[in-house]
Amino acid sequence: MPTVDDVLEQVGEFGWFQKQAFLTLCLLSASFAPIYVGIVFLGFTPDHRCLSPGVAELSRRCGWSLAEELNFTVPDLGPEGEAFPRQCRSYQVDWNQSALGCVDPLASLASNRSHLPLGPCLHGWVYDTPGSSIVTEFNLVCENSWKVDLFQSCVNVGFFLGSLGVGYIADRFGRKLCVLTTTLISAISGVLTAIAPDYTSLLLFRLLQGLVSKGSWTAGYTLTTEFVGLGYRRTVAILYQMAFTAGLVLFCGVAYAIPHWRGLQLAVSVPTFLFLFYYWCVPESPRWLLSQKRNFQAIKIMDHIAQKNGKLPPANLKMLSLEEDVTEKLSPSFADLVRTPHLRKHTCILMYLWFTSSVLYQGLIMHMGATGGNLYLDFFYSALVEFPAALIIILTIDRVGRLYPLAVSNLVAGAACFAMVFISHDLHWLSMVAACVGRMGITIVFQMVCLVNAELYPTFVRNLGVMVCSSLCDLGGIITPFLVFRLVEVWQGLPLILFAVLSLVAGGMTLLLPETKGVALPETIEDAENLRSFYRKAKPKEKKIYLQVQTSEVSMLAKAFQHADFLEGTRFLNMAAIQANYTLITCTYV
Repeated sequence: MPTVDDVLEQVGEFGWFQKQAFLTLCLLSASFAPIYVGIVFLGFTPDHRCLSPGVAELSRRCGWSLAEELNFTVPDLGPEGEAFPRQCRSYQVDWNQSALGCVDPLASLASNRSHLPLGPCLHGWVYDTPGSSIVTEFNLVCENSWKVDLFQSCVNVGFFLGSLGVGYIADRFGRKLCVLTTTLISAISGVLTAIAPDYTSLLLFRLLQGLVSKGSWTAGYTLTTEFVGLGYRRTVAILYQMAFTAGLVLFCGVAYAIPHWRGLQLAVSVPTFLFLFYYWCVPESPRWLLSQKRNFQAIKIMDHIAQKNGKLPPANLKMLSLEEDVTEKLSPSFADLVRTPHLRKHTCILMYLWFTSSVLYQGLIMHMGATGGNLYLDFFYSALVEFPAALIIILTIDRVGRLYPLAVSNLVAGAACFAMVFISHDLHWLSMVAACVGRMGITIVFQMVCLVNAELYPTFVRNLGVMVCSSLCDLGGIITPFLVFRLVEVWQGLPLILFAVLSLVAGGMTLLLPETKGVALPETIEDAENLRSFYRKAKPKEKKIYLQVQTSEVSMLAKAFQHADFLEGTRFLNMAAIQANYTLITCTYV
């Protein structure tokens, strides 16, 4: 009975239907970008100072410029350039008193301004920005600055919790229903976030969006790869992630055009309601339908794919079946991931790689937002380098392998972070180049670790292994905002040193994993345990057919093979291993 892959080989593995479905679902991937890194523009912190009643009137009366007003009325920088006193403290002075002059208004109160008492900002803050963010609207600065970290952590908590539940929905009720449901909830929660009246409701709506948005992206990823043939699956998966990069670039342009956070949030949320048209544009996965014994619907969809691709469906289409694997009947458990020494080592290393990838990827973006020059240009340039990162993966993954590109990319990202620590603030362009190199390196790691993760586990625990290890990615995203924004207040280079150490260690740990290039996916725990020896013994793949025949029939069978049009290309016969009354004949064709 033919399988889906068998039928796709005849009707087109990546024909017109697959291209149309792929481009349609790529929009879903692009829409996930503003949710994943939206904190950069939604929560940017501009220069600010305490609002002091009477200062504005005195400045108008005296005709001060902004620089003069800041010089006369705002405390100087703290020790070693610390900005906290300047932004979070104000002189305890009544600026409405008439005794204050215009030349040096504080001279009449104290000979040295450092002797004047400082107090907290009781009347709010003044922000030097033409736009707005959640920081400027809810005053998330100084003692409340940690609430910006919590805003981003909430969406990552949603990713972590939602990935388990949404994954079950996709497997139980179908990929299409999962995409439609999660997209609708994500769109509604995005709009509610834009109109949230206070900080608490803002967090709740952001958490809700996180619960469904990553699951929506994952369901789209699964649906995309299940529509195409085996030969295109890996390329399509990488290109689907490139659509996320395109979303980053577009998000930067929209943020530049709409500098107010509520308008920006609406602009990226309202269009996602259009994804509900997927109900008519995108069919259900035929592979999932077969797994649910809904063969008639699966056959109907495969016939539709054949028509769209301009091909005739095979005659035996009605016998379409799901290729069953006996190992799938085994019950996976968490203990299987650490049952044997090599699997235990692989699990620990992969969990660390997922954690490091998330911390560095999100951390570099947040660090750029907290310390960069032109926020929009810096974000745009660093997003562009993700395109060559995907190209590098496509060119090297089957030529060089997985192990060395993964290790080198980790080392490059770590070295770039370490170099940024020593680059002067005056050489912003050089710092930006180093940041882009680091971003490209960690992007390669992020995309490759998913592939390597799947290739290191046996079939019956493969999904469980990917789920458990990748959960560290979300945990890394939860703590990253606190790492970046709190450490930056101590020293701007401190997060970069942490990133460098994490990435360099990850590069070394990667070399402890076995290479999986040219090695069949492990089916059992024993196969997974012996992957390294399999790679050392790996030879060019041969397609073999094994026949058992009577010894007396060998010569006759050999002549038959010589004259048969068995397969295109050169045919070789190798006869050996006569055991008892039987001869084992290996037919290798290339």
